Amino acid sequence: MSAEAWIIFATFWLLFVTTPGPNAVNCITNGMHLGFVRSLWGVAAILTQATAFLILSAFGVTALIAAAPALFGVAKIVGAGFLIWLGVRGWLRAGRVPKVTPSGRSIYTRALAIATINPKSVAGYLAAFSQFVQPGVPIWDQMAVIMPTALTLTALSYVGYTALGAGLGRAALGAVFNTWLQRGLAVCFVVYGVLLGTAATPGRA
Repeated sequence: MSAEAWIIFATFWLLFVTTPGPNAVNCITNGMHLGFVRSLWGVAAILTQATAFLILSAFGVTALIAAAPALFGVAKIVGAGFLIWLGVRGWLRAGRVPKVTPSGRSIYTRALAIATINPKSVAGYLAAFSQFVQPGVPIWDQMAVIMPTALTLTALSYVGYTALGAGLGRAALGAVFNTWLQRGLAVCFVVYGVLLGTAATPGRA
């Protein structure tokens, strides 16, 4: 990959991972409720998903998923329901002090589920590999540049969102404002779920 192609790819990926979505909302929510350090389990989950999707994209699996509209459609509906459920639960629990602090494993599992069911991921990886991978050049030679760039930018983005949430949590906001901020984040999950459920499935008109 030339220096010019790398700059274009890095710019694309930076926009891809910094555009607010379910992952960003989850990182902010975790930071607010759990603090910065504990919330890094969620960032680790996002990086796990990113690594897996990069490798699968290199093997062409994400293209295969997008080419199977029925399977993709089922996953989309399940993912939409999951996000809406998270939003409704977040709204109902806003303002409450959790009785039990979630384990690192539960933080990781939830974040991994949110990252995996987001069709933005499949679309982004497909776009990256269709636009930036050069035919005729060994794929793993290109991955040696693509993966460190993508994972570094992904980590910086979601660590930043987590720090934002932790900062809001430390700001000693009034109880009423804090509750409505949590409800606002919960509404974001519902909106993302609805958008996901109504989005066009690849391969269908």
